[in-house]
Amino acid sequence: MSVNNVTANLLRRSNAVSSILYNQYKVIGTQGRQFHETEGNRFAVKTATNPKPDWNRAVSEAEKIVGYPTSFLSLRWLLSDEIANVALHLRKLVGSNHPLLKTAKSLIYNGRNNMQAWGLIVLLISKAAGHLSVDDMEEDKAAGVLHSQRALAEVTEMIRTSHLVHKGLVNIQPGVYPEASEMNDMTFGNKIALLSGDYLLGNSCAELAALRNQDLVELMSSAVRDLAEAEFVGRRDNQNNPLPSIPPADRTGYAVTEWTLRNVLSAGALLGKSCQGTLKLAGHSDEIQEQGYNFGKHLALAWQACLDLGPFTGKDQTVPFSLCSAPVMFHIEHDPTILTEIDKGLESVQNVDYTKVHDIIVSGPGVELTKQLQKEHSQRAMEVLAVFEESDARTALSNIIVAMGDF
Repeated sequence: MSVNNVTANLLRRSNAVSSILYNQYKVIGTQGRQFHETEGNRFAVKTATNPKPDWNRAVSEAEKIVGYPTSFLSLRWLLSDEIANVALHLRKLVGSNHPLLKTAKSLIYNGRNNMQAWGLIVLLISKAAGHLSVDDMEEDKAAGVLHSQRALAEVTEMIRTSHLVHKGLVNIQPGVYPEASEMNDMTFGNKIALLSGDYLLGNSCAELAALRNQDLVELMSSAVRDLAEAEFVGRRDNQNNPLPSIPPADRTGYAVTEWTLRNVLSAGALLGKSCQGTLKLAGHSDEIQEQGYNFGKHLALAWQACLDLGPFTGKDQTVPFSLCSAPVMFHIEHDPTILTEIDKGLESVQNVDYTKVHDIIVSGPGVELTKQLQKEHSQRAMEVLAVFEESDARTALSNIIVAMGDF
């Protein structure tokens, strides 16, 4: 039986989940960006000069290298009785405007915006680096990685998913929801978001503890801390949506510093420390582990820069965007008068005229500067890959970097 058929049968096992997952699941892909040749990524250019790898093909080929579709790393948790019950209760929120519904939809559709391929990245870097002095019983011969590395990849995705679910909590303030029915929906949605996020986070902690590696537990715990800290950086509206900080008198470097701080904490730290941790499990030196961290961090930042570009370069001008995205931050550095409009969102970001902000950003230097930022982090990730010996896994990682770059 093919992997696709096995996956389909697994999804059909839970009626509660299948109505949401099986009928709606798809992978969103776009064409890849050609990568410019540098000393650090010359080998990658060779793989990208033949037809340019699109996202679906790059991920599909990478999954073959690690032996199975990592898009369903946490499938056994999604098909558990607890999550099945959550799915049933989630239906009660249909028709309300609770943000948990948007979060669930983005996870189900498995779009690149949530970077559900993080587990795949962890396994690929594991295979690219190889492992040293490890018991043969610990190795998954078919995939070429360790069982503990596979478990860590699953933990990484569960931590990321639990964080996204927890971000769907609504800050309920007096008078905001005067109607009893809407107030009940928001309260109920908060309970579901809190419990389901805690369930995934709790399972990830149990899986991590089962690896019996104190250094790894400390490392991944610090990644969870960074995710939480990211939610308290800079100014926020009443619903904790981020707003840009007021730039200093000398705005030089303001955009890169502010954007990097936010996104290293919210994304780069988890992927970087997961890549570092998987190399620790394989017995590599501290120097190689540091290279793994740098690769994951720069890959996550390049990915985020691509996502930030989407609303400003795509045909759909109605796509929502963060007021702390890279193009906005670069424009503030160029001309801080745009803060007059952005500061209307101090109470709620819904008060900001996004169409007006979008038009201002497109007419300024922010989009081009963000493209340069994306290329810079992509190049740094490619340079780290040059540390590892040439292999299918290394080529797959370079193809993913190339493919994710073109919106």
